[in-house]
Amino acid sequence: MKKLSVLFAALAVLLWGAMCAVVAWNYSTMLHGIEHHGYSAPASVAFVYAIPFAVAIAVCVVLSMVFHKKCK
Repeated sequence: MKKLSVLFAALAVLLWGAMCAVVAWNYSTMLHGIEHHGYSAPASVAFVYAIPFAVAIAVCVVLSMVFHKKCK
């Protein structure tokens, strides 16, 4: 159970980094599109991509905590 706890904690950290990269990329792409291609949506729409990542991170953290408690 200890290994699963560490695995899910590491996965949560990796997902956090991926979330930051995806949101930053989409935000900059939206800004470019607004300035040069006439996109009508605001750049803040890029933050919608964080929702599935946040859910997955929360699930990983909860699972990590559950497995950590079971190994004690």
